[in-house]
Amino acid sequence: MNKYLDVSKEAAEAIAANKPVVALESTIISHGMPYPQNVETALKVEQVIRENGAVPATIAIIGGRLKAGLTREEIEHLGKTGYDVPKVSRRDLPVIIARGMDGATTVTTTMIIAAMAGIKVFATGGVGGVHRGAETTMDISADLEELAQTPVMVICAGAKSILDLGLTLEYLETKGVPVIGYQTEELPAFYTRKSGFCVDYRLDTPEELAQAFYVKQEMGLAGGMLVTNPIPEAFSMDPAVINKAIDAAIEESKQKGIHGKETTPFLLAKVKEITGGDSLDSNIQLVLNNARLAAQTASALCKCAQ
Repeated sequence: MNKYLDVSKEAAEAIAANKPVVALESTIISHGMPYPQNVETALKVEQVIRENGAVPATIAIIGGRLKAGLTREEIEHLGKTGYDVPKVSRRDLPVIIARGMDGATTVTTTMIIAAMAGIKVFATGGVGGVHRGAETTMDISADLEELAQTPVMVICAGAKSILDLGLTLEYLETKGVPVIGYQTEELPAFYTRKSGFCVDYRLDTPEELAQAFYVKQEMGLAGGMLVTNPIPEAFSMDPAVINKAIDAAIEESKQKGIHGKETTPFLLAKVKEITGGDSLDSNIQLVLNNARLAAQTASALCKCAQ
């Protein structure tokens, strides 16, 4: 066990007993939504995971400790502190830990800490990817590199549609990361169910997802697996509306010189503003949908190992 890591008693006991545990990120709490919706959503996601037979383990950094499994008070703290909590990726971990600071974990750092704790399934909203214009800016999310090296299944609603989805898929192919569509052959684009791009494989049950990931691990293949789970039809946004909002947000970010890890929070907040809050409602629903599938898949994965 990593000496900087604290695993909650509930999660540790479940892992030791080969019972299902689902990791959850904390950037969505501090940077993804306003208070109190961020805390309400985080607690609701944990509840959905429990209702589907698994133990939730929300991951963050609290006082310089890597935490796999937060208390309600710690979730409330992250929600109220919001943007004042640093958004922590792989490169930030040594300094944040050495300084004894708090940190909200991205997809990348959630994967790292989940793997340290022995958690194999992680539910999130959307993953990062290759940003539009990356051929000149080289702005590529660390999430893609982490998927290539860390053995965690990430269940999401696709890559955020603020990205270049075609280049993101090409990058993942180069890194040997399987991109699976859950009950779909088309890559979902976060707020919408369709993107015009195809996934590598379609699988239709949590058991199929679990078996594929189990075999990958048994073969000794490095890295994780990306499962893309489309937002429920009832909450899917009109692609024309959301794409227009994204284009406007990207143009404003360029004008303001926003780049690096500040890009995604700015774009998501701007899209929410342009869509009158519709994008936030969609965001909440897709996270709950992913949590449900993650819990079911984690349960099936435990059975593979019996």
